Amino acid sequence: MFDIKDYDFDLPPGNIAQHPAQRRDESRLLILKGGVVCPKDGKFGQLVELVQPGDLLVINDTRVFPARLLGRKESGGRVELLILDYPRNFVELPGQTALTGTEVLGLLKCSKRPRPGARLVFAKELTGEILELLEGGKVRVALFFHGDFAEVMEKCGRVPLPPYIRRDEEGGNRDRERYQTVYAREIGAVAAPTAGLHFTEELLASIAARGVGLARVTLHVGYGTFAPVRVEDIRQHRIHREYVSIPAHTAGMVNRARKEGGRIWAVGTTTVRALESGVNADGCLEAGSGWRDLYIYPGYRFRIVDNLVTNFHLPRSSLLFMVSALAGRERLLAAYAHAVRQGYRFYSYGDAMAIIA
Repeated sequence: MFDIKDYDFDLPPGNIAQHPAQRRDESRLLILKGGVVCPKDGKFGQLVELVQPGDLLVINDTRVFPARLLGRKESGGRVELLILDYPRNFVELPGQTALTGTEVLGLLKCSKRPRPGARLVFAKELTGEILELLEGGKVRVALFFHGDFAEVMEKCGRVPLPPYIRRDEEGGNRDRERYQTVYAREIGAVAAPTAGLHFTEELLASIAARGVGLARVTLHVGYGTFAPVRVEDIRQHRIHREYVSIPAHTAGMVNRARKEGGRIWAVGTTTVRALESGVNADGCLEAGSGWRDLYIYPGYRFRIVDNLVTNFHLPRSSLLFMVSALAGRERLLAAYAHAVRQGYRFYSYGDAMAIIA
């Protein structure tokens, strides 16, 4: 159960989704319910038939920012910088009209690694300076820009799609809207909470009409969600930190729903991490915010989440460990094998599954 090899599965390249479904709620939905081993095939819109009055659907309202910057070294040579955390602290630089600076941690790709002090040019309104070279291709960079940082990034940055999705420039532009959930509002993620990509405003309204509550948390998905697990015993893996915010209103809704017998549906593994990391000693969800690194793998006892809506995850990934903890490893891998045979589409732009207790 703890050997990394126990989380392998065969996936033909053709099953890896390169593009989303034409309509968000037309993705397929694999339904894994109760103790039933054999899953049921459906469409994502059928989720409205699975939720029940009194249940609570919890979503992650983080918003992906265009964190990928293409540019050049001032001395020549192309560079690519992926910003790993959305900066919050900006400083007006004295003596330079409307010029602002901020420090970011990023991944730098280039043919020859620059030295500290090297200048980077991304656009007329956005430049940078290497402050420190770190391990694993990471760097600390000072960014200098005119105006509002979010607006500058919207103009100069590109959507940081996962490495298994291939795009040309024109195709990448279409991802600016499609690689966001319809309810995304809190900017700060470098990857989308992809289970939420299947929802439309109409589907959410239909779910609400069933007497199901809707609550929000924020977890800014970090690059570490793609980080490979490099240990043989998964218990030795160290999870990355992510910023989480649980509003008081959400904590109240969750605690009330549980007290009244409603089931808590988490939309995506990011929502699971947020909710389960906020449980207090009394077993209730507590409002609050901060950096959290809860690692969930088989053997974990879920204290808040009952049911999960999620996409299909990579082999040997921490996300696969988490879903195995909820569904059972053998049962989950059998469902994955069924999904492969039936031509389900995997990963970020792929289809979904509902795991119901």
